[in-house]
Amino acid sequence: MATYFIGDIQGCYDELQAILSQVDFNPSKDELWIVGDMVARGNKSLQTIRYIKSLEGSAKPVLGNHDLHLMALHGKLKRPKPSDQLTSLLNADDIGELVDWLRLQPLLRCHPSKAIVMTHAGIPPQWDIDTVITEANAVHQALINPNYLTYLIADMYTNDIARWTDSMPNKARLIYCINALTRMRYLNADGSLDFDCKLPPESNPDNTLKPWFQFPSMTSNTHTLVFGHWAALMGKVDHPSLQALDTGCCWGEHLTLWHLESNQKITQKKLEKS
Repeated sequence: MATYFIGDIQGCYDELQAILSQVDFNPSKDELWIVGDMVARGNKSLQTIRYIKSLEGSAKPVLGNHDLHLMALHGKLKRPKPSDQLTSLLNADDIGELVDWLRLQPLLRCHPSKAIVMTHAGIPPQWDIDTVITEANAVHQALINPNYLTYLIADMYTNDIARWTDSMPNKARLIYCINALTRMRYLNADGSLDFDCKLPPESNPDNTLKPWFQFPSMTSNTHTLVFGHWAALMGKVDHPSLQALDTGCCWGEHLTLWHLESNQKITQKKLEKS
């Protein structure tokens, strides 16, 4: 059995198939841990999500911000952007089934035998492993509820809930968790989330902002954190407990696969015609 972790696929289906062919991925015995943002920006989101769903138990995805946004689009809460290339997915006969499968997926996965935890964007440095599990599970329970659209998805589009406190109301806790686990890049000095800057750390002129992983962390001291979301990092994070896997395939760069057992990275360049 081999365990693979893969960065943001974002509809790059042909590149996904190519990188899995490189390692002779066998869903009958191997596992594919997917760091979220399975859809949008690439031109084959429909094929991508159908394939991942077909893998059943061998696929271990978490939700990213684009996956959550797809729920809002399907629920007619938002209008799609042409740049996200989601028309064929939204018009598919099985879109309802695909969205129902998607909302069964968690925001966080913990490896069953190793101290490895995976989310889309990272883990707030002030959260220990028990806290992040508790808060992510609360979001999961809200998403599998039949009223998930009106209770949660309709309210998640806010930048106002950016700082964690233990006394936050339940709805605010859910939205903060979504913001942190699926949107986080930089933090302000007080630990609050910044939602604007996407530059790599070496290019950021604002010295009031620091990447979330440069703060003292209660989780990276005990676990390896696997995340994506931040393509501008291009996988370059100087920390032994971090695995950054978003390497911008949908922007013309490449997909990255981390083979856990050998601790090796495998890459697949964006194909010219996909």
